[in-house]
Amino acid sequence: MSYIPANLRRLVIQRAGARCEYCRLAQVRQEATFHIDHILPIKQGGKTIVENLALACMSCSLHKAARFKALDIVSGDDVQLYNPRRDSWNTHFEWHGDYIIGLTATGRATVEALKLNRTLALAIRHEEAMLGRHPPA
Repeated sequence: MSYIPANLRRLVIQRAGARCEYCRLAQVRQEATFHIDHILPIKQGGKTIVENLALACMSCSLHKAARFKALDIVSGDDVQLYNPRRDSWNTHFEWHGDYIIGLTATGRATVEALKLNRTLALAIRHEEAMLGRHPPA
């Protein structure tokens, strides 16, 4: 794990609107503090610079681990995971109620690898929808 200076951490959180940049879960009302994720892992040469950092909920961060590629279940190809600094979320994903659907190879691989539709995430999204806060803007 790499040390992230406080000013860089604040910048990443602010830029993300205090939401996981992968599953879009809001930090508010969550007990676990969100992680600052290296989009390109340090093991793969990624640097601790603002352009390579994303806010990630604990679950997305732990599922992503030190990966930047994963298997697309449709094509069988090893593809790059969603990169919040380079990719548009709406290009790769869409909401179907509480579910995140992968629209592209990158989207499908990311949904599967990061378990974006895990049971707890679905329950949180459902509760957020009941409160008028899901899907996020």
